[in-house]
Amino acid sequence: MTLPTSLSQQDVDTLDFTAISPQEFALLVRNTPRRALADIAGGPSRGRLLDEVFSRMESRFKPDTAGRLDALVRWRITDPGQPDAVYETVIADGACTLTTGEGTREPRLVLTLATAEFLRLASGNASGVTLFMTRRLKVVGDLGLAAGLTRYFDIPKA
Repeated sequence: MTLPTSLSQQDVDTLDFTAISPQEFALLVRNTPRRALADIAGGPSRGRLLDEVFSRMESRFKPDTAGRLDALVRWRITDPGQPDAVYETVIADGACTLTTGEGTREPRLVLTLATAEFLRLASGNASGVTLFMTRRLKVVGDLGLAAGLTRYFDIPKA
């Protein structure tokens, strides 16, 4: 399979994400202009793309760094013209589990950001602190957990 140099809507529709390593995905995101990522977020494959990235979080989790952490993190992905996409990651007992949709348990942390910014964050192409300081990431709840959240995951490097 030949990888494109950046992402387009057509690529998102046709790529076999299971054949792409996290590092290759990070490179694709890095090479895709922010406007193009936003266009993809407004397209019909937004859900597929988010599902693919979120589904990898469990396998990219680093239990040795989490220790006794017990936290529900709610991710609210918001894009103009699209319904909010909500995912929840529960970190407990040395594991990370993912659910889609908003549960009834009170989250320790709620992170709200656009798909493009989420893709940049999850692929190691953006810093959570920078996104927060530039108001592209809204944080409600445990700011300490938010500041260190990425250390619990093996974030790819492009």
